[in-house]
Amino acid sequence: MKIDPILTVLARSNRSVCVEARHFVRKMSGGAQGHLIESANGDTYVVKFTNNPQHLRIVINEWITSTIFRHLCISTPDAAVVNISREFIRDNPEVYMELRSRRVLPTFGSHYGSRFAGESGQIKVYSQLPNATLKNVANLTDFCGVFVADKWLGNTDYRQAIFTRTPGVSRPFSFVVQMIDNGQMFDGGNWRFEDSPIRGPYFGTVYQHVHGIASFEPWLAAVAVFPQTVLEEAFQRMPSSWRSGDTEAAFEKLLGRLMRRRDRVSDWIYECHALASNPFPNWA
Repeated sequence: MKIDPILTVLARSNRSVCVEARHFVRKMSGGAQGHLIESANGDTYVVKFTNNPQHLRIVINEWITSTIFRHLCISTPDAAVVNISREFIRDNPEVYMELRSRRVLPTFGSHYGSRFAGESGQIKVYSQLPNATLKNVANLTDFCGVFVADKWLGNTDYRQAIFTRTPGVSRPFSFVVQMIDNGQMFDGGNWRFEDSPIRGPYFGTVYQHVHGIASFEPWLAAVAVFPQTVLEEAFQRMPSSWRSGDTEAAFEKLLGRLMRRRDRVSDWIYECHALASNPFPNWA
């Protein structure tokens, strides 16, 4: 299988930037209690704070995974470092997290942002599509690519995605999917690998085109030779405030285990195929 060159450009055009938070839009669902925030440049980001209720490593996982997805040409929102100032907290009292019976404000400084696909108001965003509509997703095979990535990176959450469509477009392949919410890679804040064949598949008929292990190429081949330097450089590009304490030593250990897992992904896919709940109905 070849990756569509147009979708390759789309996936690798994602870039990380630094922006200033300007205006609170709304709270998002999820355990990390992300917030939708408009930046000073007019773009809108789903922001996960470094002092979120789950773990500081959640934002690192998001950052590292964004880099991996871009390298593998898996469509995912642009990443950003979003700066939260004292003035922003003062002017936006709705910005806080719930921790048991008390409210917790974000720390001042750098946090992780994922660019929101529908900020212009001209793009409709769907958290899911009816099974009958999934055939109209231009990059549906990205679900195979992200399945490879989820297995390699030890995602312990179910696969989440968003679908976008420009109003008025009715031609075939009028939707595009982007893979989101990757904080539970590496088992979230635990930074370990708890592999299970029941984890990873998307809840929807997105694997109808899978007829065998070859359907997961070229991602399997790309993971098998994934450069360690790409991840080392991504880690060093993070804000220094994300690398406090023993984070660097722990990441180095995690990275070593991750590199040793690269050639085992196909085994975990076969295990998933062998389940009674096999998500690949057309795999003979």
